[in-house]
Amino acid sequence: MSVAPAEVERPETGERAVPDMPWVTIVWNDPVNLMKYVTYVFQTVFGYPRPKAEKLMLDVHHRGKAIVSSGPRERAEHDTFRLHAHGLWATMQPAW
Repeated sequence: MSVAPAEVERPETGERAVPDMPWVTIVWNDPVNLMKYVTYVFQTVFGYPRPKAEKLMLDVHHRGKAIVSSGPRERAEHDTFRLHAHGLWATMQPAW
């Protein structure tokens, strides 16, 4: 029978654990999609109520871009993919 040591040595690697930093999904203005369609996509993909979807669409139209979602990297990748599937120009980037 073996006995567990009272103290455990920790290896010193100099590395620190990095917390999962938030990422954002950005939709960019494009000359192809109609404003009503962009509003529809925001409602369908994210479940946003019409007023929020319209506000985001107007940000895209007037400012050239809008942040439409944020969260872990995997969520940003998934949201970006879904927006591409609907024909919108979208990218993701770290929120910092």
